[in-house]
Amino acid sequence: MLTILTIRNLHTIKFTAKQFITYLKNNPEKVYCFYGKMGAGKTTFIRAICEEMGVKETVNSPTFSIVNEYETKEGNIIYHFDFFRISDIQEALDLGAEEYLYSGNYCFIEWAENISPILPKDAVSVEIEEVENSVRMITIENP
Repeated sequence: MLTILTIRNLHTIKFTAKQFITYLKNNPEKVYCFYGKMGAGKTTFIRAICEEMGVKETVNSPTFSIVNEYETKEGNIIYHFDFFRISDIQEALDLGAEEYLYSGNYCFIEWAENISPILPKDAVSVEIEEVENSVRMITIENP
């Protein structure tokens, strides 16, 4: 299944985040792999999604911590990963990545291509691409 969403500008990102949350609620998958070039807006979009899900903590890129944990207003846990700095799969395994990925909680992963061998088979691909004048196209693809 392929779903396409659009972020016209930062003023519309919350609307697109709400659309994404509707997608989440209508699908059983919990692991979402965000792909896109550096600066495509992966962290910004994940921040908007988390805020719309009622996360009270500040949502930042976990570039140095590798994983951040957030709690939604309903008490659900979201794990936000940034595997940009992972140089081999063993680092992710040592971090306990598999426990997070198979926890049943939402996992939003930036730079998932760096841990592709350990991703669940049902991980959802979320491609973010700047198409023109800061417009972002979000392509969501189930495996």
